[in-house]
Amino acid sequence: MKDYNSNSYPAKPIIGVGAIVQKDEKILLVKRGVEPSLGLWAIPGGTLKLGESMRQCAERETREETGITIKAGEGVYTFDFIEYDEQGKIKYHFVVIDFWAKYISGEPRGADDALEAGWFTPEELSKLAVAKNTLAALRYIGFLT
Repeated sequence: MKDYNSNSYPAKPIIGVGAIVQKDEKILLVKRGVEPSLGLWAIPGGTLKLGESMRQCAERETREETGITIKAGEGVYTFDFIEYDEQGKIKYHFVVIDFWAKYISGEPRGADDALEAGWFTPEELSKLAVAKNTLAALRYIGFLT
């Protein structure tokens, strides 16, 4: 059954944009409040709006989800997120681009579709339920080994 209030069962792939923000040897993550990956910790981000640049999207989504102001830099990690339902139909299909981002200001708080937000060390991440694509991105940039 199609869920008309979400990004599920899309007619075509959806562009997702994330912001990798590091401050004081910690990384900014959000606890997702919506599917996909509900309840898992992930890089803040969301879907690109018509007329918005990818960097603008990363900055907007980070501000909306965490209260943190950033300046998006270069794209550093790209991946496909494809999830099938029990009948084998594509439930989600995102093409996600994560950007390096410079921390400008703010204290993290969960807002919009993020339940929580915070800064985490690599050691703290080992105790959390983190989305597999987030772990892959953090390994790729060298934050995790």
